[in-house]
Amino acid sequence: MNKELIMALDALEKENGIDKEIMFAAIEKSLMDEYKAEFDKADNGRVELDRRTGDFHIYSDRTVVEEVIVPENRENKKEKYVSGTDIALEDARKIKPDCQLGDVITVEVKSEEFSRKAAKNAKNTIVQTIREQEKNALYNEYHSKEKELITGIVQRVADNGDLTIDLGRLQTVLKADDKFKDKKFVPGDRIKLYVVDVINREKGGPVVRVSRKSQELVKKLFEEEVTEIKDGVVEIMGIAREAGSRTKMAVRANVANVDPVGACVGINGARVKAIVNELGNEQIDIIEWDSNSAQLIVNALSPAKVVSAVADDEEKKAKIVVSEQQLSLAIGKQGQNVRLAAKLTGYGIDIKSEAEPEEHTEEENLEEEYVEPSELSLDEE
Repeated sequence: MNKELIMALDALEKENGIDKEIMFAAIEKSLMDEYKAEFDKADNGRVELDRRTGDFHIYSDRTVVEEVIVPENRENKKEKYVSGTDIALEDARKIKPDCQLGDVITVEVKSEEFSRKAAKNAKNTIVQTIREQEKNALYNEYHSKEKELITGIVQRVADNGDLTIDLGRLQTVLKADDKFKDKKFVPGDRIKLYVVDVINREKGGPVVRVSRKSQELVKKLFEEEVTEIKDGVVEIMGIAREAGSRTKMAVRANVANVDPVGACVGINGARVKAIVNELGNEQIDIIEWDSNSAQLIVNALSPAKVVSAVADDEEKKAKIVVSEQQLSLAIGKQGQNVRLAAKLTGYGIDIKSEAEPEEHTEEENLEEEYVEPSELSLDEE
């Protein structure tokens, strides 16, 4: 132990956030463990580690006896036997001349009284403790970013489309998905990711799981881009997303005379355009939240114009009527518009045009145009 150790611990504390005192305690414990192993589990020692110089001293309290009894079964009979609990009167008086039989005196354990094996084990324990503390510091750093946005740099694009991303002190992999049409990235690009969770594995250290498909990514992008959301003036009430294609988001103002949709769109659409560009031109519909269920569903079906809407709050179902010209727009391509509206509002939606004959049965309408919100869960990365 010397000043080089102190310098190494200073660097660990500065670079990795590892408390130096934790490392000192670990070193003292490892030395004490080795002392006990060397001296037949004697529990009468203590370690003093100088925090400034790195020098250490081990002391033990030993009883003064006439002659130390050497165990018959000790392994190495060539080396001089040193007891962990007793000291011969002759040796004791070299330390304390006036001591008597039965006295307990404090003895400093000489370094040569540690075997090479014990010294090596102590060193290995220290190295292992440092590694564990580094892993814990890394985990704590990235665990604090769970459920938040993180920015990384694309390092490599695999043949299958997987992205290896540098997050600073760790790397992660964003798995490719052929069904998800994300923005195209090349090595060197900066990429924004949603941190799903951080796992602290016993072997290999922490693993950061990230996503670009999660609807939470859209929410965090708006929180980052729109000052009014960050300040709580505007609140995001719900998001429904089909990643890479289209998102619907409902917002409301918590302060009078504030246009929540306009705040999210920005001047000349600047704010929403920035997010659309980040998502690779994914379409984003921003609607105003309404406490009236029927009106909320009308808003959610935007840009389609609704003629009439009736919502059953107990059954969580709604009947919507639109003009014949607006029917395809209300349903959307492959049913996407009504599907996202149902997911956003939590209501099953039965949508039909004014021109439909009255004799059409409810079952026929449901079969073609009714959408249950429970059917809309998306698999997220």
